[in-house]
Amino acid sequence: MSIDIDHLRSWIGQSVTAEDVVTPVPLQAMTATLDRDDPPIGPDASLPPCWHWLYFLPVQRQSEIGPDGHPKRGGFLPPVPLPRRMWAGSQLQFFTPLRAGQRMTRTSRIADVRLKEGRSGPLVFVNVDHEVRTQGKRAILERHDIVYRELPTPGEAAPAPVAAPTGEAWSRRIDPDDVLLFRYSALTFNGHRIHYDRRYVTEVEGYPGLVVHGPLIATLLLDLLRREMPQATVKAFSFRAVKPLFDIAPFWVCGRPQDGKTVSLWARNADGQLAMEASATID
Repeated sequence: MSIDIDHLRSWIGQSVTAEDVVTPVPLQAMTATLDRDDPPIGPDASLPPCWHWLYFLPVQRQSEIGPDGHPKRGGFLPPVPLPRRMWAGSQLQFFTPLRAGQRMTRTSRIADVRLKEGRSGPLVFVNVDHEVRTQGKRAILERHDIVYRELPTPGEAAPAPVAAPTGEAWSRRIDPDDVLLFRYSALTFNGHRIHYDRRYVTEVEGYPGLVVHGPLIATLLLDLLRREMPQATVKAFSFRAVKPLFDIAPFWVCGRPQDGKTVSLWARNADGQLAMEASATID
């Protein structure tokens, strides 16, 4: 496939600003989805790290949705002509807490578009920078990494797996059934069919089962940290997706403190392979 990278790079610098309000119902729904036994959400409750993903949702009209369930390409994001799209990772800094009832704005900007040749064909990387502000103050800076690639060819060998770290101080087993994946898709208004349409994900995209959302795995890693160190304040967080997880087997979120300021976090699949690696900086 020929990819006009110069055309795609013309999207660099494009920006869009959205407004939202931190309403309590998504917070209550996420609390239930993560199976937390928390007290009721108060009127001034602060958002746990990365729960801002429950807001600024994509609300394209039904006629603007593409065949994979994502919005059609060529709007804010460049029209990359590769069928698979994945949230590859993010790097976040947290400055001012977001609280229930607050109005907030998010300005998003295309920071970079790059073409690379991977083992299985071309890869296009799109970096999007988000700045969330509330009450005149910067709340969050986020770099969102998106990767596009071809569908696998029949008989194509999978990348060599990476063994997950050992020696975790904490771990929690997650059973990612289709109800969990559906609820998270609904909470984030994510129409991507790989998370809920089993026939599509297995017959069209060639995965063995429903794909667990990358941001859901990241949220579960931060939730593990919150369960084990409830007094800690997360100042920075980064994660990188390594291997997809599916609803056909359990997985584990794991972590261990590195020192007084850094916590290593990772997700491993049922075969002991690394699925996601992450790091949090705390106070």
